[in-house]
Amino acid sequence: MDFAAARQNMVDCQILPNRVDDQRIVEALLKIPREKFVPDNLTGIAYVDEIVPLGGQRYVMEAMVVARLLQTAALNAEDVALSIGCGTGYATAVLAQIVDTVVAVEPDKGLAQKANENLAAIGLDNVAVVEGKLEDGNIDQGPYNVIFFDGAVQTVPDAICDQLAEGGRLVAIVAGERVGTAYLYSRFGGVISKREVFDAGTPLLPGFRKQKSFVF
Repeated sequence: MDFAAARQNMVDCQILPNRVDDQRIVEALLKIPREKFVPDNLTGIAYVDEIVPLGGQRYVMEAMVVARLLQTAALNAEDVALSIGCGTGYATAVLAQIVDTVVAVEPDKGLAQKANENLAAIGLDNVAVVEGKLEDGNIDQGPYNVIFFDGAVQTVPDAICDQLAEGGRLVAIVAGERVGTAYLYSRFGGVISKREVFDAGTPLLPGFRKQKSFVF
């Protein structure tokens, strides 16, 4: 399979028609070999406009959703970013092509190891993959200019919003009853505000389901 042609086709048919016009993101998507971040038996579908399963209810997010979230985050070259739930590292790799430093949190030891291998194989040395609970983020390396959720959540914890630097941007897909909605959270004057950006159906990350309330 001609993966370079598949990458170009992905950009031409999925990314550009969906209002992604940040050339840095487009170039990163053309450069990062998405097929290296999916299971060997699924490389043939690496560039379809769908999630790619990794097993254990984990996925590689759709490239179009990754691109739109990153564009929403208004990335700067000097940004320090936090990636929540990096999986095998695909979205983290795209992000790391643009910003200065990425701290990527991943609770699954096998996925964290695979992410490290994948990132090293393509020569990215500005990412630190940290094993830990996703809902805790990584306060030790914060605060962050950008926080990116690599998967949907039912709620964005205050503990992670608190890790945003002044002027920082957090992008996440918050799952609804039928479809998820991408939100941009921003911190200005110490106050967090949020706005809806676009709809996206993306599977939930572990650790972010709303707690069920008990009815007496």
